[in-house]
Amino acid sequence: MKEEDKTIILGICGSIAAYKSCELIRTLKKKNYRVVCIMTDSAQQFITPLTIQTLSCENVYTDLFSEYCSDPKHISLSKKAGIIVIAPATADIIARLATGRANDLLTSVVLATKKPVLICPAMNANMWSNPLTQENVRKLINAGHKFIGPEKGELACGEEGCGRLADIEKIVIKIKQLI
Repeated sequence: MKEEDKTIILGICGSIAAYKSCELIRTLKKKNYRVVCIMTDSAQQFITPLTIQTLSCENVYTDLFSEYCSDPKHISLSKKAGIIVIAPATADIIARLATGRANDLLTSVVLATKKPVLICPAMNANMWSNPLTQENVRKLINAGHKFIGPEKGELACGEEGCGRLADIEKIVIKIKQLI
């Protein structure tokens, strides 16, 4: 397997499930993957870049314009990995990707990549079942992006429904299939 295929770009969005990205990083690292993380602004409200940096042993990217270099960050990151995984993916990130918006580092990297993109939704069941969210999911599937989850179970609000982040082991299996 090429070094590029052993590198995963992990996009972490602002969901209560953001803490589960820590377990995903640890599991992938144990399987000898390099995990380079991009955190949205809202993800940083739930977990810190320091936590993610410590677990991944890599620099964490949080801003499209934080560094000046000859190779634009979103282009270089889009080329460096075998796959881009967004876990958790919020209704907001799904909507922005479906409309082709590139207003932060994560959406810019996804728009610039030719690699597989795996989207792992996590949100309230009402948000997931909303016709607009479902239309956005269809657009992304038609564009070639892959989805895993969400799963049914107890949600952060205490209700039962479909909206939980897929099981970490299932996500890892899907990543292996797509690389």
